[in-house]
Amino acid sequence: MGNPKAFLEIHRQEAGYRPIHDRIHDFGEVEQTLSTRERKLQASRCMDCGVPFCHWACPLGNKAPEWNDALYKGEWEQAYRLLNSTNPFPEFTGRICPALCEKACVLNRFNHEPTTNREDECAITEAAFREGFILPHTDIKRNGKKVAVIGAGPAGLASANDLNLMGYSVTVFEKNEAAGGLLRYGIPNFKLNKAIIDRRIKLLEQEGIEFKYGAAVECAAVSQQLAEQFDAVVLATGTPTARDLKAPGRELKGVHFALELLSQQNRVLAGMEFSKADLITAKGKDVLVIGGGDTGSDCIGTAHRQGCKSVTQIEIMPKPVEGPEDPQNPWPNWPRTLKTTSSHEEGCMRRWNINTLEFLGEDGKLTGVKVQEIDWKPNPEGGRPIMVEKGEPEIIKAELVLLAMGFLKPEHPEYPENVFVCGDSANGASLVVRAMASGKQTAQKVDAFLSK
Repeated sequence: MGNPKAFLEIHRQEAGYRPIHDRIHDFGEVEQTLSTRERKLQASRCMDCGVPFCHWACPLGNKAPEWNDALYKGEWEQAYRLLNSTNPFPEFTGRICPALCEKACVLNRFNHEPTTNREDECAITEAAFREGFILPHTDIKRNGKKVAVIGAGPAGLASANDLNLMGYSVTVFEKNEAAGGLLRYGIPNFKLNKAIIDRRIKLLEQEGIEFKYGAAVECAAVSQQLAEQFDAVVLATGTPTARDLKAPGRELKGVHFALELLSQQNRVLAGMEFSKADLITAKGKDVLVIGGGDTGSDCIGTAHRQGCKSVTQIEIMPKPVEGPEDPQNPWPNWPRTLKTTSSHEEGCMRRWNINTLEFLGEDGKLTGVKVQEIDWKPNPEGGRPIMVEKGEPEIIKAELVLLAMGFLKPEHPEYPENVFVCGDSANGASLVVRAMASGKQTAQKVDAFLSK
């Protein structure tokens, strides 16, 4: 703790976003960066608490006090070594993690100005790449055993990385044309530039991991083929099935899953071309996003950059509590409070307690959505509250509807004992940082199994 008074003398300073009038015209990253001096000052605010709740809250167990102290002292390489000891890909979490550690920070409890851990870890990692502190491991001693990893998302990459460094020969099978999973095909470029992913994949390849793209692996193949060809198999296929909305008119042209838009837009930016009939665009349209989470927010930002006419976001659940504190989930737990993202700031009508009744259209094309305001009443028998009608049905004009209501947890058959399931595929849709933690834990399980 280099400056014991910093948390009293220096206020929290975030890097902030590029101006709205500038950023909505491109897909460049919206977040800005602080100067080196400002970043060191922010790192100095970390109090090195006797009980580091940040460490407790982070699924990866990141040791924020240690690497913040090194950052404050200008020891950038040491800061990265400390950070990378628990986090395999801090350049990802440094951009898109909701920072559970910051909500659990004692300063958040004290004055709602937690240490800027997320931005600090991004700055540390970018400095490490820039200064050449990050080099491929070329001295890995192979143990002669082979492991297949199915899925190149955060969980699969984290598992493959650890297993490779342990000495296993790792082959990653990915159904898409490039690695990253939702990092590449779900998260927009304005939050995570895909060159950041490519840089890490190149490093993993240099360290000996083999990637096979366009290789979709079915569950049956895992038990019948791969489990016999490899000493162990790690399933990290995520949650590929989005939650649908079976309302009348669902078949109308203009109603899409959120990832249909997001993945296609990312592929367009990567140089892929689509026919006019297959292209999903919000240009000149009134857009309705159904679902109030991060995926819905990503749809809003993408719609603006495609040139939409307007965006409305509806959520069937009640509006979260406003302000920094959640009485139902107090510090150091994650507060379920109203979240306003950079995409929301760009313009969006937001509504809660809205139920979708029907998709309306003419000549097979979407023209609007019939919705109704509802309320939630306590269930006298306990369990989930009961939905009751509150207002009269109304119509929201829309030529494009994006369904962003989450994903279904996959069901798995019984696998041979050398098959391990991790990440969202095992636990259901969650955060990138949790997927990475699960991938690392699974790598340890595989190693224990193969070391018997």
